[in-house]
Amino acid sequence: MMLSPPMKRRFCLAASALLAFAAPANALDSRLKAGLLKLDPQTRLEQRCDAEVLDRITRENHGFDADRVVAYTFSAPQIARDSIRSSGAAFRSKGEWYRLKFRCETAPDHMDVLKLRYRIGERIPRDDWSKHDLYP
Repeated sequence: MMLSPPMKRRFCLAASALLAFAAPANALDSRLKAGLLKLDPQTRLEQRCDAEVLDRITRENHGFDADRVVAYTFSAPQIARDSIRSSGAAFRSKGEWYRLKFRCETAPDHMDVLKLRYRIGERIPRDDWSKHDLYP
């Protein structure tokens, strides 16, 4: 699934609105849960995994305060029925963007994350942000 730059921006805005309500793992905030339930299943899968990876990065890695993730920055994610694998993702922490790889598996309703593995990569130079539709 390759998105055009305008579609990427719209998706990022929708994701940002939902992720603003992100809560710790296994404790979905009622606003996040209500918002997720309004989404189509594939978008719910993507948003739930995005929220989980942001939470885990912040909790498990001192020095990071992740607030945005884009699963398709460098390549399109592979999406299956109840999982998403992104080898070309990026996340933002404290105004800087970093490369990210993750694999996330959810329950069939895409509300509970069953498994998540991720790997943080190198910081992305600011000069490269615009060509990948990343923003401050």
